[in-house]
Amino acid sequence: MLTRWENGRAEIDRLIAQGRLSKVAANRDLADSYLQAARSHVLSATVLSGSDPEGAFQLAYDAARKALAAILVNQGLRAGGQGAHLTIYEAVRAQLDPPKGKEIRLFDWMRRLRNSTEYPDTGDKTADVDDVSDAIPVARSLIELAEGVLDVMPVY
Repeated sequence: MLTRWENGRAEIDRLIAQGRLSKVAANRDLADSYLQAARSHVLSATVLSGSDPEGAFQLAYDAARKALAAILVNQGLRAGGQGAHLTIYEAVRAQLDPPKGKEIRLFDWMRRLRNSTEYPDTGDKTADVDDVSDAIPVARSLIELAEGVLDVMPVY
């Protein structure tokens, strides 16, 4: 078993030094509960996709975010404050890209679209049924990614 995760360590240390990421007690039970909630969100998003695409997209996004947050809380890391969702993305991407960058980078697309849907300005694209169709598989892949690394990545 690994005792120290080296990929992205300098970026994680930078995020901690900036106060964007905090060290907390590692919590596998909480990570597992995040993943269970993420699975439920994906199921709900699937049901709502035709009748409420914005709500369904939000659920798919929350599923993806919770999957990435599960990785961090399992390591004893937590993002907080303004921009916490971006910090979650940056912290996981730093540690797992490569080899999982393609899947992780799709979260940033979801994050940006979620923001423009939640806080629209004139002319901003908001989530539609096609976006939900794209987002649900991304959320599923990030849940699978998290499930695959929780037993491998040690406490930070």
